[in-house]
Formats: sequence, C-alpha cells, structure tokens
Amino acid sequence: MVVGSTYPAVISRQESPDWWRSAFIYQIYPRSFMDSSGDGVGDLAGILQKLDYVMSLGVDAIWISPFFKSPMKDFGYDISDYCAVDPIFGTLQDFQQILAAAHQRGLKVLIDQVWNHTSDQHPWFQESRSSRDNPKADWYVWADPKPDGTPPTNWLATFGGSVWTWEPRRQQYYLHNFLVEQPDLNWYNLEVIEAIKQVARFWLDMGVDGFRLDVVNFYLYDRQLRDNPQRPANQPRPAGAAPNDPFFSQLNLYNFCQPNIAEVLQPIRQLMDEYPGSTTLAEISSAEDTIATSSEYVRGRDRLHMAYNSSLMNDEPLTHERLYQLIAQVEAAFGDGVICWTAGTHDFPRLKSRWSKFHVSADVQEQFDHLFVALLISLRGSCCIYQGDELGLTQAEIPFEKMQDPFGIAGYPSMLGRDGSRTPMPWYKDQPQAGFTTALEPWLPIPAEHQRAAVDVQAADPNSLLNQYRQLIHWRRQQPALRQGQLTLLPMPAPVLAFIRHCRQQKLLCVFNLSFDSAQLSLTPYPGCQDQTETGFTYQRQGDRLELPPYGVYFGELSQ
Repeated sequence: MVVGSTYPAVISRQESPDWWRSAFIYQIYPRSFMDSSGDGVGDLAGILQKLDYVMSLGVDAIWISPFFKSPMKDFGYDISDYCAVDPIFGTLQDFQQILAAAHQRGLKVLIDQVWNHTSDQHPWFQESRSSRDNPKADWYVWADPKPDGTPPTNWLATFGGSVWTWEPRRQQYYLHNFLVEQPDLNWYNLEVIEAIKQVARFWLDMGVDGFRLDVVNFYLYDRQLRDNPQRPANQPRPAGAAPNDPFFSQLNLYNFCQPNIAEVLQPIRQLMDEYPGSTTLAEISSAEDTIATSSEYVRGRDRLHMAYNSSLMNDEPLTHERLYQLIAQVEAAFGDGVICWTAGTHDFPRLKSRWSKFHVSADVQEQFDHLFVALLISLRGSCCIYQGDELGLTQAEIPFEKMQDPFGIAGYPSMLGRDGSRTPMPWYKDQPQAGFTTALEPWLPIPAEHQRAAVDVQAADPNSLLNQYRQLIHWRRQQPALRQGQLTLLPMPAPVLAFIRHCRQQKLLCVFNLSFDSAQLSLTPYPGCQDQTETGFTYQRQGDRLELPPYGVYFGELSQ
C-alpha cells in the first residue's frame, strides 16, 4: 500500500464519542520506535517522523508508553514529574507536535498514565517520607512493623522480594508492588485522587484523547493487612504467569484486586465524561481470573471504558476449545463492557515466539500468523497491537551483558526478562541498525532476523504479514458488523471456530480452521452466503461445501 499525501477525513472524538468501543490501537514504545537524535534511544521526534507509517496501517489510535520525567529505574514507569517530558525523549513541544500531526491524520492519541505508584524521586514521596506529620504523610502507603520488627505482611513484589521497604526517618515501612524505587500511592486518600485528576486535566486540556492506565487493579490493598496464603500445589497460575515466578507462589488475595475498586474508578470516569469522547484503557495485571476481573473494571457507565488482560499472552496453542471457551467467557462477563483484545505488549514475550513452537513448518506458521490477524479484527470489542508484531518479530535473545531490564537482570537466568520484546523497530533491511538510529549501538541490540523482517522489505511484498495487517484493518473499517455488531458463537465441531457478527446493517460469518490439516464445513445453514474475497484468503468452495486449508479463514456476508 502506498500512502499518499492526502489524509482521511478527520472525525473528532466529540463527533463520534463511542469511537473507542471498536478501536484498533497501535502501541508505541518510544525508546524503541525511532531515534531522531542519534543517541541510540528512540524519542518523540522519531515518533513524529513515522506517523505516516502508523496511519498506513489503518489504526484508529496510538498508545504511547511513558515519556515523562523519570530516573528510568523502570524505563519511565517510575515517574518523578507527571507533567514534564524527560529530556531523553525531547520536549513538551515535541509531544504537542505529535498530537497535532496525529489528529491531522485522523489518529487519536492515548498516553500511558502510571497512577499506582511514582518514582521515589517524586516531590510527593520526598515530602511523605520525611516525617509522619507532613502535609503528604498519608499520600503513600505506610505501615508499622509487626511486633517482632518484620514487615507488616508477607506480600511479595512483582519484581522480587517483599513489597515493604523500611524508611528510617518515619520508622515505618512503605509499600511498593514493583521496584523499591516505585512507592505506591494511597488511593484511599481523597487528596491523592484529586491530585491525580489534576494531572489528567493537564493532558486532557492539551488535547489527548485518553489514557492507558497502568496496573489499575493494584490501586487498592487490604487495609487489614492480612497475609496472603500460599498457593496450593494443584492450583494453576494465572494466564501469562511464568511457571517459576515466585510472585505467584502465593494466592494474591490481599495485596491487590480489592472488591471496593469502584469507589476510586468513579471519580476518574466522571472526569473523563467532562471531555466527551475521551477514553480509558485499563491494564489488568496478574489477576487470578483475568477475564472476570477485567470485566469488573468496565461494568456500567461509572467505571472505566476498556480493559485488556493477559488471556491471550500465555504459552498455549490457540485451539478450538481454548478460543471457544475464551470468547464465550468474555461475552458472558463483559456484556456491554468493552474488552480490548491484546496479544502482545512491551511486558510480554513476542507473540510470534510464544506460538511458533506449536507449528511444524514455516509455511504453517505464516498461515497461522495471517489467521491470527483475521481473528483479532473480527472479535467484538477494541483491539491493540504492539509495535513490531505487525512484522512478525520474534523474541530477541539478549546476552546478559546487554540486558537493561531490572526484572530480567534480577531473575537471570531462571526468569525471562522483558528486553527481548523491547528491541528497536527495524525500518530498513540494508541500513546500519536497521535505520532505527545513526548511533553505533542502539540501547538494545537488533537481531539479524529482525533486520530481515524490516518494514521496507515487507512493504514491498504484497503477501507479507505487514500488508495483511494493513489490508484487514482497512477492510474492518468498512464492515458495520465488525465495528458495532454483536457476536454469536456457532456450535461448529473442532477444529473449526465460527461466529456471526451482526448489526442492523450487516451480518458476517467468520470461520477459522485452527488445525494443521484442511477442514470442511457446510454452508447450507447460511443460504445466500456471499464470499468476502477482498480479505485475500484462499479456500475452495463448491456450492455450499467449503474447504479451508490449514489455518485457513473464510468471511461471508449473510442476508438479513
């Protein structure tokens, strides 16, 4: 696809306030997207340079991971000033240029907001830790030790060790669910909520279209400070959890996912409602039942707008049974709430590597990759892809001496860190550092196999995964049933997964063969079914008999 100089007709969020209900979102990790300054680290000006590429995908919005002032202990998820841009990424004016250019191209802009915790260098925490009676003494979670002097609870931090760290000046422990340098804000304090709302207003007044909210289900903790029980040996770990991660050795009942979360979500939603068409995308992390928990955060019109979870981010094959149950669970749990279907982010191993081990040949893997794009654009709700997944990038193997991720370094070699999914975007196959930077070395190395999958190579190949994403996302925009329709699962025998997306204007039959072998089915129950050939998938049809190749896909329009 060649992108011309003209941009699509721009529909503002005020004109289409429910745009987010079926949005296709593209996640940009700034450090690894494009380096304009030549220092080896991606930046805001680099994002601006590549907005036409993003627009060519046909997506509705971009989500930009943190670019705020930070000591970078967790690469921007430890914020020391919510309203300032870190110099490594550029300036506030650079971001305003992105905002204007994105809106000119019809793209909405979501920015990451890390409201569960701050950096320990944030002025709020510096004041809070200084004494027990300062104005911000209760802005973070502080607790006295147990009578024997040990931490208040046995809770574990997601990055290892206890969630509690001793502060000599207060003679108390503070809570940090992540790094020691990331103290948790106290969301039971109304002053904290008001301060967070002021941060949100700063960005909304600037023109951002919404927020991706980091680890929303960690906002509240059990105020009785009860210990977590140990996980029974026969109880499975949540979706996406590594089998050897000590964090999941406990049943995390009291350190997060508390039932009274609606009390703190309502003020956020009320604020967003003051900006019609703005939206929130909640990350639900580490929950025992990711689907049920996610649905709680978007239920009704007084909570958040969308939520995503790790249900598609674990190392399991996408079988007929698994997908049928997953879709059925989502449909039952979410109702009118919106799930954001997400199979990859900067926090999880690349989806290509998670699933390629289940396929026996490169040809079958390629067919599966294309099937997954079709599935993603067909499900009810919004969806999000992480930069590079449209190229089919694999999980990079980073040698220890090149690792940057504190989680990966601390857990090495038993735990897989996050560096392997954060390597820079390969733009040009034959340029040094894949055209990402002019520096001799980028902040993380670029694997040779990524360079071979560069944007320029795939853009020139009409059958590439990149062009399949482009074709299907653009096609999706033209299908009322996929943008606003309901979903009805069909009782097809394995390995065929099928459902109908339907609204007043259109009914679409969506069929997926989740098998290494060809599959046949009858279209007799769907008289007058018209093939949607513009999706580019191949199949054999004779009358009402349909044969799909391994990992084949079929779309057909049904009469109303």
